[in-house]
Amino acid sequence: MNMPFIPATDAKRTEGLDRLLNAKSVAIVGMSSKPQSAGHIVLKNLRENGFSGAIHLVGRTPGVIDGLTVLTDMAELPAGVDLAVLTVPASSVEATLDACMARDVGSAIVFASGFAETGEEGRREQERIGARVRAGGMVVVGPNCLGFTNYAAGFSITFVGVNKVPAMPEGTRDAVAIVSQSGGLANHLRHGLNSRGVAVAYNISTGNEMDLGLGDFVDHLVDDAATRVIMIYAEDIRRPDLFLAAAARAHAVGKPLVMLFPGRSPRAQEAAKSHTGALAGDYAVMKAMVERAGVHLVETLDEFMDVAEVLSRYPAPSRGGLGILTFSGAFCGIAHDFCADIGVEIPSLSQATESELKSLLPAFISPKNPIDLGTEAVWRPELVGAGVAALLKEPAIGAVAISIPIVSPAHAKAYVEQVVKARGDSVKPVAMAMLGDQLPLPPEFVEIARAGKVIVSRSSDRVLKALARIVRQPDVTTPAPATRSSTPLRDLPKGTLPEWLGKSVLEAEGIRIPGGRLVRTLDEALSAAEGIGYPVVIKAQAGALAHKTEAGGVILNLADADALAAAWSTLNANIARAQPGLVLDGVLVEKMSAKGLELVVGGRRDPRWGPVVLIGLGGIMVEALGDVRLVAADASRAEFVAEFGRLKASKMLYGFRNLPPVDVEAAADVAVAIGRLLQATPEITDVEINPLMVYERGRGAVALDALIVSTGS
Repeated sequence: MNMPFIPATDAKRTEGLDRLLNAKSVAIVGMSSKPQSAGHIVLKNLRENGFSGAIHLVGRTPGVIDGLTVLTDMAELPAGVDLAVLTVPASSVEATLDACMARDVGSAIVFASGFAETGEEGRREQERIGARVRAGGMVVVGPNCLGFTNYAAGFSITFVGVNKVPAMPEGTRDAVAIVSQSGGLANHLRHGLNSRGVAVAYNISTGNEMDLGLGDFVDHLVDDAATRVIMIYAEDIRRPDLFLAAAARAHAVGKPLVMLFPGRSPRAQEAAKSHTGALAGDYAVMKAMVERAGVHLVETLDEFMDVAEVLSRYPAPSRGGLGILTFSGAFCGIAHDFCADIGVEIPSLSQATESELKSLLPAFISPKNPIDLGTEAVWRPELVGAGVAALLKEPAIGAVAISIPIVSPAHAKAYVEQVVKARGDSVKPVAMAMLGDQLPLPPEFVEIARAGKVIVSRSSDRVLKALARIVRQPDVTTPAPATRSSTPLRDLPKGTLPEWLGKSVLEAEGIRIPGGRLVRTLDEALSAAEGIGYPVVIKAQAGALAHKTEAGGVILNLADADALAAAWSTLNANIARAQPGLVLDGVLVEKMSAKGLELVVGGRRDPRWGPVVLIGLGGIMVEALGDVRLVAADASRAEFVAEFGRLKASKMLYGFRNLPPVDVEAAADVAVAIGRLLQATPEITDVEINPLMVYERGRGAVALDALIVSTGS
């Protein structure tokens, strides 16, 4: 279990982060006489990059290294040093951090491994030390990290090689900041971005995150003038509340976050545990929460790099579909298939745009999206510009992808000049996938494209996927505060509630349930059935009866009193055989519901992310197909309607074959109510309505079964 988070004041942590990333004085603690040790490499990096602040060395052996006296006692360290770099082993980290706090050191970085990544004992030790640090008011990066580089200041703290930090041009406002729980991957990202002409402002390795985590750095970088996009590699988000708040602030000021988070598969979760000591969380829950906060969550390294590059040049792209221009009819078919697979639309052109293109294009070229110019552009390069300009004007198109061959250096130059001219100052991303695999691109082509903010790639697939990720990003909404229903809940017992009690909770939230009554005798059952009207269903009721159907505790479609009497005996015999000695609360007699489409709507309280709502196909289909969506508990009715439409089997909802469209809005209302219940009732940990029977549009939905788990009032 995580240690409680005891933050210093916001102002104190902000000051500590600034003292870390822009240190004016540095102490290297654990300095060895060995020339290739970590401390020596840190010192050489400071010297190589012209660090002009005070440098202090602390080690076990007195001496002089590079003109600096080695102190042998932390008490000799001047008070108020900005940054302490700990090159000590794991066993000495706690005592060294205590000594740093005693000398009012503002921040520290811990390179040592041997903490949470080693197992539960190491995790507890790391959390205990982290709590001490936070209580003491100092900020700490690591342990098990590679350090960081501030490219704007030319300031680098790392023990992996000595390198001159490439200077970021003064006045840069479109750089990418990299914050990663993997130091090695962060360096790959930095080199990749630089090779594309994208500046990198920071490269920060957070490691195990004893104290400072992803959310702290994101929040700090939101205010960094040079940073336009923040790339995040995460194996675990240890403070979801802090991270989501930082993501919301980044979105509010127009700074996109792009995140890669492995963990969709069990093996990836195990790899993350051994790498940075991450707790393998529920990927689907994380995905639902961060995407709703506006984070661009990607799935591959290629996509990670591609999306970050696009957003560095187009930080506020439009939503919509893709406009595509090509010289190949074959690519039109390929693009339609690919875009269908990744779930992005290729919108039809408006009548006005079609008419405009008809006047510009030869009669044999059809003015539709994708625009196929065939070989005509070889003779008339200006058609490329005309096509791109037409696509950019379409309101339904959020980005334009161009997939064409180089033809020749002269042709390539003419094409890119036309694209740059057509793009103008559009906020819609424009990307050119130049075919020919590894055939070298003319240097002049690349220079013109970069100057004109046109993305250049050698892969049509990558261009389509990156642009699709951006134009499909849902709008971020401000959730309404959760309020309890007007009907106060009764005191709830601990554990799984019997269905009858669970349904009373749902009914209090405005969710429709079948007419019914809890009875304890056959006479009461017969009376209830007469009042409800046949046919009826009877269900055995007890919190300890987890699987009523499997135990024979549910008997359906009882047409009259004789059928009910026979079923009463059968049901009680079934329960006695399945769970001997079980005392029932009673038997629920309910009206037999008409057939509709079975959905599932439920929710649970994630220990770190909080409550989320699940929607999908119901009955046994939820287990057989797993076609479900997880949604934030504070989502609106419109958001839930949209999420129902994203189910793989969503066509079942909107009139499939001879089936009428069902009441999706009513199902969304149930989902909103479940979300509200979870937010407002902390003692409820799990809710499931399966099935939620949804009827023809306008006829609503009924909760046929209910499972609620409570920690007790």
